[in-house]
Amino acid sequence: MATQDARATPPAEFAETFAAIAGNVSKVVQGKSEVVELVLLCLVAQGHLLIEDVPGVGKTSLAKALATSLDCRWGRIQFTPDLLPSDVVGVTVWNRGRDEFEFRPGAVFTNLLLGDEINRASPKTQSALLECMEENQVTVDGTSYRLEQPFMVVATQNPVEHEGTYPLPESQLDRFLMRVSVGYPARGAEVGILDSHGRADLLDAIGPVATVKDVLAMSEAAREVHVAPSLQGYLVDLAETTRRHPALALGMSPRATLALQRASRARAAAAGRSFVVPDDIKALAEPVLSHRLALTPEAAMQGVAAGEVVADVLRHVPVPSGRAEGAR
Repeated sequence: MATQDARATPPAEFAETFAAIAGNVSKVVQGKSEVVELVLLCLVAQGHLLIEDVPGVGKTSLAKALATSLDCRWGRIQFTPDLLPSDVVGVTVWNRGRDEFEFRPGAVFTNLLLGDEINRASPKTQSALLECMEENQVTVDGTSYRLEQPFMVVATQNPVEHEGTYPLPESQLDRFLMRVSVGYPARGAEVGILDSHGRADLLDAIGPVATVKDVLAMSEAAREVHVAPSLQGYLVDLAETTRRHPALALGMSPRATLALQRASRARAAAAGRSFVVPDDIKALAEPVLSHRLALTPEAAMQGVAAGEVVADVLRHVPVPSGRAEGAR
């Protein structure tokens, strides 16, 4: 059986690059270090991120700060009710000069796609992202086109009860590795925001601190992090418990179990470890799982939140005892 000694510790450059990106983003989004860390873990785990919160708390600024911190191609889509799927993935048009059809790529052909207010677009347009988020490709008129790596969608949305929004379907939500909420800043942080943002646009003051090559190297290092069989069993136990939970109509899918393992590996690598520990899984369970779970109508009427169900599941599923196998 593999042991910690048989596996390379994530390189020192991993922690340095991770800290550099986090510090750069935190210059714009102040007082939200935990949220920034989750965003970067999502990037390293090669997942997609959904930022949900009320207007004005810095959702778009967070996404733009991440894009500005990376020396890569990035684009932005402002989702509106009249946005068409072809605006997102591209369209095939007739080139009269060449006397042939040619493909004109849409906004998804980039490394980092900022989808602002994604739930203001129609369900048909939202579904245009399904293939590219899951398979890293788009298919137009029967022809598939690969997307450049890394590829990450950072989407923002207002709470679903706001006017003019379309709730994302379960299949769409399940493709986001994490859902995070920025939240209101603490008093001291908000005073700092008034001081720093009042003088200049901080996005103009930051620049790239990492390259595409750096991001791909970090992702590769995270994939090498060991997950002991006992912890893989723990992940499956969590999934099975959600599927039997009385407050849930829809529990964890296998994709959700894989997502939690990927995110846990990224967290372990960021901490300089070559192996996952139970705390990695427990710390990331809520942002990775809460948006994937569907409450029963009775639980929804009683005001139960998906995050509360995740906490309840974590309390009732036994954590593997002893030191994790492979971490000796």
